[in-house]
Amino acid sequence: MSLSKKGGKTMLLSLLLFIGLLIAVFYYRPPLQTGSLIMVAGTILLTIYCSGMWLILLVTIGVSILLNHPRWRQQLLIKPMYHMLRKSMPTISKTEQEALEAGTTWWEKELFSGKPDWHQFSAIDLPRLSEREQQFLDKEVVELCQLIDEWDVHQRQDLSPEVWDHLRTNGFFGLIIPEEFGGLDFSPYAQSRVMSKIASCSPTAAVTAMVPNSLGPGELLVKYGTEEQKQRWLPGLANGTELPCFGLTGPEAGSDAGSIPDLGIVCKGQHNGEEVLGLSLTFSKRWITLAPVATAIGLAFKLRDPDGLLGDPDTVEYGITCALLPADHPGVEIGRRHNPGAPFMNGPISGTDVFIPIDWIIGGAEMAGKGWRMLIECLGAGRGVSLPALATASGEMCYLTVGAFARIRRQFNMEIGKFEGVQEATAEIAAGAYTLEAMRQMVTRGLADGAPSVLTAMAKLHATERMRQIVNQAMDVVGGRAIQLGPRNFLGSMYHSVPVAITVEGANILTRSLMIFGQGAMRCHPYLYAELKTLQHGDEQAGLAEFDPLFRQHLGHIFSNIARLKLYGVTAARFSPVPDDASDFSRRWYQRINHLSVALASCSDVALGILGGDIKRRELLSARLGDVHSELFIACSVLKYHDANQQNDATEAHARYAVQRSLFRAQQALLAFCDNFPLRWLGKILAFTCFPLGRIHRAPDDHQIRRLGGLIMEPNPVRQALSQFVYLNEDPLDPVGRVESTFQALLKIDKPWQAFVRARNKGLLQHSDNLDMALASAAEQGIIGAADIEPIKAYDKQRYDCLLTDHFEAL
Repeated sequence: MSLSKKGGKTMLLSLLLFIGLLIAVFYYRPPLQTGSLIMVAGTILLTIYCSGMWLILLVTIGVSILLNHPRWRQQLLIKPMYHMLRKSMPTISKTEQEALEAGTTWWEKELFSGKPDWHQFSAIDLPRLSEREQQFLDKEVVELCQLIDEWDVHQRQDLSPEVWDHLRTNGFFGLIIPEEFGGLDFSPYAQSRVMSKIASCSPTAAVTAMVPNSLGPGELLVKYGTEEQKQRWLPGLANGTELPCFGLTGPEAGSDAGSIPDLGIVCKGQHNGEEVLGLSLTFSKRWITLAPVATAIGLAFKLRDPDGLLGDPDTVEYGITCALLPADHPGVEIGRRHNPGAPFMNGPISGTDVFIPIDWIIGGAEMAGKGWRMLIECLGAGRGVSLPALATASGEMCYLTVGAFARIRRQFNMEIGKFEGVQEATAEIAAGAYTLEAMRQMVTRGLADGAPSVLTAMAKLHATERMRQIVNQAMDVVGGRAIQLGPRNFLGSMYHSVPVAITVEGANILTRSLMIFGQGAMRCHPYLYAELKTLQHGDEQAGLAEFDPLFRQHLGHIFSNIARLKLYGVTAARFSPVPDDASDFSRRWYQRINHLSVALASCSDVALGILGGDIKRRELLSARLGDVHSELFIACSVLKYHDANQQNDATEAHARYAVQRSLFRAQQALLAFCDNFPLRWLGKILAFTCFPLGRIHRAPDDHQIRRLGGLIMEPNPVRQALSQFVYLNEDPLDPVGRVESTFQALLKIDKPWQAFVRARNKGLLQHSDNLDMALASAAEQGIIGAADIEPIKAYDKQRYDCLLTDHFEAL
């Protein structure tokens, strides 16, 4: 071998070893001085081995000196970067800062880091009901469901007096209120279970019960109210003598609640015959649930104090403030009802120059201007509990009813659920319902630890979007039977509730495009928000001193993730860590989550570094990164739910389909982000870095679709588990009970029924168009037993009745 060839191979090997050493240092991320010493020492050894490495050695030494010499680092790296970012990054408004600082973070932060702490994940135990909570579900909730006739609700456009009375007298409006005030003080998981069981029977009743237990006066009073306010209002809210609503949205403010024009001006006025310090309120609210029947009204408005009556002459604009007042207070006008498509109470509230005492501000005068943070922290119940509970109930009821209907309904001499085109829809229903239950349990577990605002935004968006998909797929399968409204329709009220769930508590479009990544990047990134605050520091020198260690750690975070991404990309993350308690089924999926997590972290840092503040306006890009983040959390929820419960072929089939779908969607969102990145060349590099082996995640295949499409029609373990979370009855006069009782009747005579149907379809029976004679012929030929004739006749009658739709006199 020539010396030149030998020298070339030596140089190549040295370069590969240097790159390997660099990746190892970045991967393990030792302290700066330690890492620098390892790099310099390693490069010296490589230079001894190959003299051609001397230039790389000089660069390594130079970079190490620069990074470890505080003064040189400040002058040559930190200070220029600080000034550049200070000019390019947008300022954070007071409202934005309050929103970002409100609430907590949970497992979603780990997924955004690129290096999830699976030991922490293993320590997460899914929630359980207390004995008292379980008893309430088994007694009071079941009794409520037995009182409800959803068709009667539709005709009344209201709940019956008996239902209203049951809700009030049994504490349904006080689930979140402490026991000392007469409330039930249930856990988030118990609240969700209560709401979903009610929703499985009546979405209208569920929405009615949700409002007092989500964003509204009750939760605000519990967390921020003065002792006097709590004593005044909470007992009545708990026992139902007071019914609350909360006025936030209006004609000019929907998802952008911070833009509310409603105004409260600090002034003096008359109250109970005395002159007191108070507020003059002018407001116009719309779409306020329970407004037409409310006795207590919570209001959000902007507070101004032009005369400095609150004691601070330098402050005029206090910002968003929340107050609570009686609905019959002079000047308050509750308008006529809106018609949101579902018959729950909803309407407008308005008032002009309505005077209230200053101590009607929730929390008293000292909470003036702190309403936005209060609202953000209290959105968790609506976003993380109530609306996902409604979505979960819808998914589970579609699983149970559509699966049964697909088995009962026959076309072209076959159950419709066996058509592959139908199975494409029913498989999605099956996986979607399983996913929703898994999400519900994981999210409510997170809420038990705090108020994770990003997590609850994910829950609201993806639960209600899955609800929309599942219900629409259910409508496709059931067809005309689901379209015609009436007392037999088991999907109609659910279908009409979908737009409500999609729209309230923040419209899904804006939640996806603005909030999840916009707020998630700030709250979940380990350094970004802290860095941004230093950039807005009034004292530049102090800001620079705080920025230096943060920026160095941020750089280490970036390079560590890139090193990990390269390693995971070429090895498909096969050697990456997994939870200690991961099952054999889940281990490989967790490793794939590791890969996508570090890809998300790396792409997010590139986007933030290149686009800076412009990322807020690049909603298509930020939404895709938010989708990746959300789908990773959903996949973790599915795996946690699978591993925490009974494991068998059926549960594994559902979990595999669900987690595979989530990771496929995450991959597609990440690739779409790369394909549309403004710097196309950089986008291509990112895509190759993330997926050097090409697309590694595939959508569920046809075999999986057929498998779930068949399971949803069977009494499989997943069906049995999901039925525990809803109100499922076999009353043949109930819309759901009619389908369920028919399904159960079919299961009892399925074998002889199938034998009879096959024989009739093959023309083996005499007088096949006459059921009695055909059955007799089948018995004579030994196709069925004589004892099977009457049960089959009874089932066929029940089956036919189950397929009928309602009809009325001329409307």
